[in-house]
Amino acid sequence: MVTRLNPYLSFRDNAREAMEFYRSVLGGTLTISTFAEFHASEDPAEADKVMHAMLETEDGMVLMASDTPNSMEFNRGSAVSLSLSGDDPERLHALWDGLADGATVVMPLGPSPWGDSFGMLTDRFGTAWMVNIA
Repeated sequence: MVTRLNPYLSFRDNAREAMEFYRSVLGGTLTISTFAEFHASEDPAEADKVMHAMLETEDGMVLMASDTPNSMEFNRGSAVSLSLSGDDPERLHALWDGLADGATVVMPLGPSPWGDSFGMLTDRFGTAWMVNIA
């Protein structure tokens, strides 16, 4: 038996764009299903919205997302950060560079007090990221 904790991001009308961006940065396989495919909304304006998207990378990362229906409140917030960490500097630097495209860098990637390289940014979709390179 396996139990996983997977980040699930919510967007307002740009989940497809965000997930395609994350695929371009992280790599992997992206699957997207729309509200129309699931018959999840009677509002024709929501037919092409993303009901569920899942990005699975070759190194085991999973990121999921959806568009928030028009009938539901949407608050883009910063209460959650996604953290990428490991000991592969080449891969993690490439991920940082990709995520930094159009982002607001909160803390540039550089030496940290604990000896690793660390940086924080908020990407162009409002998602907060932390990168730690051991």
